[in-house]
Order: sequence, then C-alpha cells, then structure tokens
Amino acid sequence: MTPGKPAPAAPAGLPAQADGTAPPAETSKITTLSPANEPSDPNDPNQQVNLQIHLRKIPLLADLNEQDMLRVRADIRIKQYNKRDVVLQKGATGDSLLFLLSGQLQVIDVTEDGRAIGLRMLAPGDFFGEIAVINGSMRSASVVALSSVLVALLPRATALHLFSHSPSVANQMLRFLAEKVQRDSEFRALLSIHNTSKRIYTFLDLLKETKPDDDNPVVENLPTHQDIANMINTSRETVTRTLLTLVQQGIIKKGTHRLIIIKPEALQKLAQG
Repeated sequence: MTPGKPAPAAPAGLPAQADGTAPPAETSKITTLSPANEPSDPNDPNQQVNLQIHLRKIPLLADLNEQDMLRVRADIRIKQYNKRDVVLQKGATGDSLLFLLSGQLQVIDVTEDGRAIGLRMLAPGDFFGEIAVINGSMRSASVVALSSVLVALLPRATALHLFSHSPSVANQMLRFLAEKVQRDSEFRALLSIHNTSKRIYTFLDLLKETKPDDDNPVVENLPTHQDIANMINTSRETVTRTLLTLVQQGIIKKGTHRLIIIKPEALQKLAQG
C-alpha cells in the first residue's frame, strides 16, 4: 500500500470496518492489502491495513457451518486492482475461486484478430473463476477491472472442499451453473442477430431485472456505451444513438449508473420484432 494512502472504503454491500478487536468466525480480518502489481509483505507497515470482510455477506458463503467458515477465514486473501487491470488472464492456472467485494468487473474473451468481446459483467457479491477450479483447467476467459476493485481469493483446495462438503455451497453452485448455461445460450443467440439496433434492444431486455422497491424493471450498474459496444460487437456511436432514440420514445429513462425501463412491453416488442 502506498505510504500515506488511506485505508480503502468499505466494500459496497459487504460492510467492512477497521479496528483492533478479534473478529468473530464469520468475519475475516485482513492485515495486508496490496495492489495486485506490488508484492505483499506482511512485515511492511506501509502495507498493513486492518480490514474486516463480513464473510456471511458473500452469498455463496452465507450458510456455511462454523467449521467451514473458520477454514475460509484462515485461507481467504484480498487483493486490490486498479481500473483496467487484468484480474484473471485467459490461459492462466485456475488456482483460486474469486469473489468481487467492491467495484465492477467485466469478463472478456479475445478473438483471433485481437478484438476484445465482453461476455458478462460482475457486481459485488459475485464469484468467478469456478470452471477452472472445478476441473483443474486453465482460465477460459479474462476478467478486467472497470473501476478500482477489491477481490477475495479462496485457494482451490478450500473451494473444492466446500463444493463437496457444504450442501448450501453445492446447491448454489448447481443453480449458478444452470443459469450460466442458459445465459450463455441467450447471449450467443443475441450475437447472431444481424440488425445492430435489435441486438441492443435484446441486450437491454436480457439485463433488466425487477426489484421489490422499483415500479419498473431496471438495468443496474449500466456499463459504458463503449463497454456495451464491445460486449455485443458494434460501435459506441451506434449504442449511443440507439439509447438516445429509446429515451426520446419514452421507453427508457437514464438514472445514476442505471437504466429504468419505463415501457418494458415496448422494449420487448422491439427486441422480438
């Protein structure tokens, strides 16, 4: 950690606090937090940060028994990445299961001609890198930081233990993998759409979600126009023009880092038409 740099803010949705007390089993007290491009030295006072991550706030770990939680607490490590840093590199060894604690990440693949294609976005609480952990293969895609992020890393051996010994983790992982297969299928179908505007309509329709406190469906943590363009293989200008048209038609409304779908039926009709 750079001398004089303040301790990082509490991860969004995963409350953290710095103090000198001994953490309970469901929290992990991290005494070293180093940027990914700098070596971590526990004896360097400039790198020592007392950061408590509440492990039960991470959905996959929420229902662990005390014994497994103690093992996770002992093994988990935290890394900090800057915007545009590569968090996972395609082809690297899958030696850990990762959790996004704060910030935003994008899963990407690189085509043979060098173009970066976005596959999906990751939000705080999400885990990733599970395929390489499960089957011992190399990483099948890269993950890049769209902002400054905090990431927790759980060693492969500990993750595999949870997969085989914790019913709650196993059930969540099965549901996640089933949803991932369905989502990847929908995304492949989206990329096969030749009309770029319809591709954008379909993309928004896939991303929208309905929350109890919202009257309308929303797209949270809206990617930048350039990131959307990369994800669906079009230009930033086309994305900007299409979203502006939807705003003018009263179908969507832009909020702070979110998109509000005012007329979901109209958007769905455009996507299907």
